[in-house]
Amino acid sequence: MIFSNVCKDFESTLVEFDGEDDHVHLLVNYPPKVSISKLVNSLKGVSSHLIRKMDFPSIQKNLWGAALWSLSYFAGSCGGASIDIVRQYIEQQKTPH
Repeated sequence: MIFSNVCKDFESTLVEFDGEDDHVHLLVNYPPKVSISKLVNSLKGVSSHLIRKMDFPSIQKNLWGAALWSLSYFAGSCGGASIDIVRQYIEQQKTPH
């Protein structure tokens, strides 16, 4: 829900979400006017703030130093692949705990 709310603020839609213990995969439909770097920074910043407020002990052991997320990210365009293929790839990832 955190990611969905941030996406709405950017007039975007979170289509799919999944991942593993040390990373997540997000499939986001966003308009061309949205800067992907601003969207990603907001997704990471807001989620880090809210997740840290919840004080999950299991998260503390998976921090990047003192940070919830690393400074890096990968964003790719999937204009050549169907949304169903990308969604299937994301669904096949392990769900974060």
